[in-house]
Amino acid sequence: MNEKEKASSSSSTRRTTTGGGRASLLARPNVLTLEPYRCARDDYDTGILLDANENAFGPTSLPSNSLNPYDNGMELERYPCPYQEDVKRLLCEYRNSKITATATATATATATADGDGRDLITPENVFCGVGSDEAIDLLIRIFCKPGNGEGEGGTGGDAIMITPPTYGMYRVCANVNDVMIQTVPLTPDFDLMVDEMLRAVTPRTKLMFVCSPGNPTSKSIPLSDIIKLASSSAYNGLVIVDEAYVDFSTTESSICLVADGYDNVVVLQTLSKAFGLAGIRCGFAIGPPDVIRLMNNVKAPYNVNKLTSDVAINALRNTSTLERNVAKLLEQREIVARELEGLDFVTKVYHSDANFLLFRVKQKANELYKTMADRGVVSRFRGREMHCDECIRVTIGTPEENRKFLALIQEVYSEIATS
Repeated sequence: MNEKEKASSSSSTRRTTTGGGRASLLARPNVLTLEPYRCARDDYDTGILLDANENAFGPTSLPSNSLNPYDNGMELERYPCPYQEDVKRLLCEYRNSKITATATATATATATADGDGRDLITPENVFCGVGSDEAIDLLIRIFCKPGNGEGEGGTGGDAIMITPPTYGMYRVCANVNDVMIQTVPLTPDFDLMVDEMLRAVTPRTKLMFVCSPGNPTSKSIPLSDIIKLASSSAYNGLVIVDEAYVDFSTTESSICLVADGYDNVVVLQTLSKAFGLAGIRCGFAIGPPDVIRLMNNVKAPYNVNKLTSDVAINALRNTSTLERNVAKLLEQREIVARELEGLDFVTKVYHSDANFLLFRVKQKANELYKTMADRGVVSRFRGREMHCDECIRVTIGTPEENRKFLALIQEVYSEIATS
């Protein structure tokens, strides 16, 4: 289904509701005027899909006994474990294996230490939810007082801080919860402006969202920047580090700060990207035990279903497949980046720490994206984002998908450049 068809079919369910019907009389004003998050499948859902940063090399695992219709080992008639203890334990084992020793003057060791004296995370540090989006929403609901109907830019409640260009769900969740949004943009090179962020803090600033590696920027934020934010006396809220793409990056995860005892750092991770499991919707918040307890208290009783849990457990027991797939993807990322850099109409290919590339063309980026998508190769136009003029984001696919993308972009650009 192409973009026009998708827009038409979804208009009745996703458009802003401003008048008519019972909903307009009863709903909160900020919800009636809400601009919903626009996901990749709202535009295209067929063809070579290089638009949603999924893992083209496939899932790390599958459901247990998925080919046996008579196996009910999961006892699907019973409710799932409300706290996903096995999933959390396996996540901790894998992430702890990646933690390196960090020496920070302000660290206070509160986590369990292993035999080498390193601090580790434990299941008490982990919240398991429906993707990392559930964690984003819960954190805002728990820590931010609504703005009394004022909505974005209002003056009545608490605030989150975001650093555009960044992941759009921070803004959507804040608006749904009637929480103010403070923005301190990244530099044109997609670096944090740490001093400016700290100067912008007010007593109402409860959460800072830092996306690392960033979306759409694909750039990791140095751990030293996270430490500066978390250690500053100017800010008493939480630093939320969204690490959806961390497995594609060489920058150290901020989980090490949670392990080192920082009581104001929460790290978001997901199985959707490197693990190739976007379809099961499983994500995590890793943070101080007191924060995690509140998240568990507020979440729905059985938020993660047994099928998701089963696949997640299999994946976390099969990290060798994860690492092989990541290695193949990184190899393809270098090939695609090199080929794009050799095209005369591509003016910049940004360094990537993720499973996608952001690049700029000389002109007509939106027309280029749409024409390619209509011909069966779907990327994503990002030219409306700050600092992203004439930019397209492309997910790294399989070798064959990447070859088709590179061939088609040259064919289409040569057509539209002279039209």
